[in-house]
Amino acid sequence: MGRNFSNWYDFLMNPLEKRKFNMIRKELLANATGNVLELGSGTGVNFPFYKAAEKVTAVEPSEHMIKHSLSKIKQAFVPIEVVQASAEELPYEDSSFDTVVATLVFCTIPNPEKAVMEMKRVCKPGGKILLFEHVKMENRILASLQDLLTPIWKKICDGCCLNRKTLELLESHQLKITKVQKYYGDLFVYVECQNQS
Repeated sequence: MGRNFSNWYDFLMNPLEKRKFNMIRKELLANATGNVLELGSGTGVNFPFYKAAEKVTAVEPSEHMIKHSLSKIKQAFVPIEVVQASAEELPYEDSSFDTVVATLVFCTIPNPEKAVMEMKRVCKPGGKILLFEHVKMENRILASLQDLLTPIWKKICDGCCLNRKTLELLESHQLKITKVQKYYGDLFVYVECQNQS
């Protein structure tokens, strides 16, 4: 991620965070237990919401985002380690984590299919995978608009794709989806999964 985008990210997201996202994050991350891995931790917005975890390892590919996240570690209730790494090549052994978390990150991962495979690999069998993502909408007109806007949006928002089918991607990799909640129509989804592998 570019320096400019990381500088403005929290400011631009603040209205959504205050209105709804903080509540969603709080509910989702209450289920993050044991040894937790967070993919694409960005500016560390999730860090203060971890209460039930023993430890959180947060991976983030952007050094600029990592710099912005360090101050939020002080707001955390659990130990947090930030590691510069990509979701497609996680530097961890198989079955290392009890819970894997991803929030508003699958839209920007260059190879989301590889990231799901890695997420499954490092999550213990029977472990939890928790996501909050924006996805391609079911309404055909709105979905077409997302397709139309994505090339421009990617340039403006540092690679963010408006039209990712993340829920379908999870299902295609045999993750057992135990809960789905939709927000703002079906633009945003809250997903709880169990790793069956």
